[in-house]
Amino acid sequence: MIEVVDKRMKPDPVQISKQNKAALMLDHAATAWFAAAVLGQLIFVVYIVAFYSRGVIAGDLALWNKVLAAGYEPGNTMGNTALAVHLLLAAVITIAGPLQLIPQVRASVPQFHRWSGRVYMVTACIMSLTGLYLIWVKGGVVGGVVQHTGTSLNALAILLFSYMATRYAMAGKFGIHRRWAIRLYLAVSGVWFFRVGLLFWLIVNKGPVGFDPKTFLGPFLDFLTFAQFLIPIAVLEVYFRVQQKAGANARLAVAGGLMILTLAMGVGIFGASMGMWLPRI
Repeated sequence: MIEVVDKRMKPDPVQISKQNKAALMLDHAATAWFAAAVLGQLIFVVYIVAFYSRGVIAGDLALWNKVLAAGYEPGNTMGNTALAVHLLLAAVITIAGPLQLIPQVRASVPQFHRWSGRVYMVTACIMSLTGLYLIWVKGGVVGGVVQHTGTSLNALAILLFSYMATRYAMAGKFGIHRRWAIRLYLAVSGVWFFRVGLLFWLIVNKGPVGFDPKTFLGPFLDFLTFAQFLIPIAVLEVYFRVQQKAGANARLAVAGGLMILTLAMGVGIFGASMGMWLPRI
C-alpha cells in the first residue's frame, strides 16, 4: 500500500517538463513584447527631443503647432508652460520607465533603482496633472468629450498606480510593489499605445475607418482612447494569473496571444515611425 501511495504521489516527469517549457515560452513571449515596446518608445523619445527642441533652439515655439492642435499660444504663459513641462517630461519618463522594470538594473544598482523610481513616479504624477490641465483648462485639444474622458481616466489611473506602487515599496512588500509598478508603466505608456494602435488600424484598413481624420472624431477613436490603457492592463492581469497558477496549456495560450500582440504592435510601431516620427526628426 505504501508503495502504491508513493507512486501516485510521485510527480510525472513528462508533465513537469511540459510545465517548464510552457513557463519558458511565456517568459520569452513577455520579453519579446517588452523589447519591442522599448524599441518603439526609444524612437518616440528621439522624435520628441529632436522635433520640439528645434522650436526652442530657433526661438519659435509656434513650430510645435505643426503637430499639435492645442500647441503654443502667444501670451498664454500658464498654458505654454504646462505644455512645455508635459512634453519635456514625456521624453524623460519614456526613457526612465523601462529602466525600472529591467531585473538586471534592479539587482546590480538597487540605489539607482530606488531613486530613479521616485523620480519616475513624481514625473508621472506631474505629467498626469499637466495633461488634465491641458485638456480641461487650456482647451483646444483634438477629440470630443468621450476622448477627453478616456484620457482623463488614464491620467487618474497613473496617479492611483503611482500611489499604490509607492505605498507597497515603503511597506517593504516588493512583490506587490513590482506589480503596481508594471501597471504604472503601462498606464504611462497609454498615449504611446494610442499612436501605435492608430497606425496599426490605418495600415490594416488601408486608411481611416471609424473616424473622421479632419475632425479626429469617431467611434474607433472613442474606443481607442479607453483601450490605450485598459487593454494592456487587462492583458497584464491575465499574464499575472497564468504565470502564478495556470497549467501548461493556459500558459502556452497566453504566450501565443502575447506574440500576436507583439506582431501587431510591431506593425503599429513601424507605421508610426515611418509616418509620424522619423520624418520629423
